[in-house]
Amino acid sequence: MDTRLTAEQDEIRRTLRELLHRRCGPRELRAAVDTPAGYDPLLWSALADRLGLPGLALPDRYGGVGCSVTELVLACEETGRALAPSPLLATSVLAAPLILALGTEDQRAGLLPRLAAGGLTAALAVPGPDLAAALALTGRNDGYRAGGGRAGGVQARRTPDGWALYGQADQVLDGHSAGLLLVAAHTGGFARSRTRLFLVAGDAAGLVRTRQTALDATRPQGQVQLRDVPAELLGDDDADVLPALAALGDAVAAVLAAEAAGAAGRALERTVEYVGQRVQFGRPVGSFQAVKHRLADVYVAVQAARSAACYAAWAAAHGEEAGRLALAQALEALRAAAAEGIQLHGGIGFTWEHDAHLYFKRAAGDELLFGPVHRLRDRAAETAGLFARGEVAV
Repeated sequence: MDTRLTAEQDEIRRTLRELLHRRCGPRELRAAVDTPAGYDPLLWSALADRLGLPGLALPDRYGGVGCSVTELVLACEETGRALAPSPLLATSVLAAPLILALGTEDQRAGLLPRLAAGGLTAALAVPGPDLAAALALTGRNDGYRAGGGRAGGVQARRTPDGWALYGQADQVLDGHSAGLLLVAAHTGGFARSRTRLFLVAGDAAGLVRTRQTALDATRPQGQVQLRDVPAELLGDDDADVLPALAALGDAVAAVLAAEAAGAAGRALERTVEYVGQRVQFGRPVGSFQAVKHRLADVYVAVQAARSAACYAAWAAAHGEEAGRLALAQALEALRAAAAEGIQLHGGIGFTWEHDAHLYFKRAAGDELLFGPVHRLRDRAAETAGLFARGEVAV
């Protein structure tokens, strides 16, 4: 593995950091999350027009840039630093790769260029226990079911015109605003149960979407209700959805790890800057040895998380798995950096209005959505064959 960035990768990182510094400061961030969509459409357009960010990891024949997941991971480290609210995760990391992997050629040609250009956003609506289970981040997903009858989920039935979906999915990332929904639904009844993916237009009849109150406002979530909504099957009848979701999970984990590492690094930078300015007992707080030791521990954790995320990106590009361990390490680093930031900012750091809480909420929110950390590590150990099946680590 060569850890040196190419000239193109370095340019992506530099340009994106400059753009986000100008367009996504604390004031702009708070204004964006308070809008109905939960993000700034003008910033999203700038990311698409100047950098081609939505299509960074899509093939050029579908309007993408043609880069690998490595470049997407590097870009997401920068968006993580700024906590930039955007449809990038839902559209380019979750939905677009599934359309590329499972869609028919007509579906790819019709949807991927629009997603790559940023004119169309998408969301993956996965009902059931949580998104982490469907993506096999915290356990095997061979028992995952998108429908649960009276217990919830989404059911699909054939109609003379195609398919109709009925049910509900909660906590869908950007589900309230996406122009296209990729909905996991249950077909075949209980005797021949099967999970499939369906394409649903954001303005389809019978579709009701509501933005939810989320712990982390920079990751807006929506509740999706479907009442006999017309839908199009993604791919053909032979498309195997669960293995595709599991294969996607490791790349998603690598992206999330980079985001968390970037956020942790920025939280640490802000804290170091503050303790160098805050004076107590006639000297800067940052000059006290105890404070130096605490920040040094966070620095080591952040650098280890960045290294793990970089390796996970390289591994994903080469068909290997390392995302889950990298995500677990990055989430721990972000939580430590955010917690120390709140503590070392003193009384002002404990107010909800302070920016330090944005990083703490990102850490807690990501662990709730994609964790917890110990289950990520347990799944990584199982995948690596460290324990025999059925054996419990003590």
